[in-house]
Amino acid sequence: MKRVIQLSLVLALFISSFTFKAQDDKLKKSMDAGKGVYNGICMACHLGEGQGIPSVFPPLAKSDYLMKDTDRAIETLIKGLSGEVTVNGTKYNQVMPPTGLDDQDIADVLNYVMNSWGNKAEKMVTKAKVAEVRADLD
Repeated sequence: MKRVIQLSLVLALFISSFTFKAQDDKLKKSMDAGKGVYNGICMACHLGEGQGIPSVFPPLAKSDYLMKDTDRAIETLIKGLSGEVTVNGTKYNQVMPPTGLDDQDIADVLNYVMNSWGNKAEKMVTKAKVAEVRADLD
């Protein structure tokens, strides 16, 4: 009986490591694509390391505002943002226009910024999640 339990545990670890590897590969691929989107669209304001411009454009690096609400982050990329926001204790009041990105590009760029520069997302953003948030906005 003890041997069956040991074998079951080894098998469970093997299967779970395989699953985590597949998830890690998907996230890495998405982040690689997202880095290109970031460099083409977001970097002009949020800069190369996501540090933003103090008192003008908020940081994405170690950003409490970004990491608090994934749906809000998706909505921001879809609709843009205006009005005052507080990021890491500092108030910002600029306009961010809608990005015009499709659902996959939004998922990819969010996976990149939410897993870079000291950020670590709990879950990967998917194209389906972006589509769901977009549908709720209509």
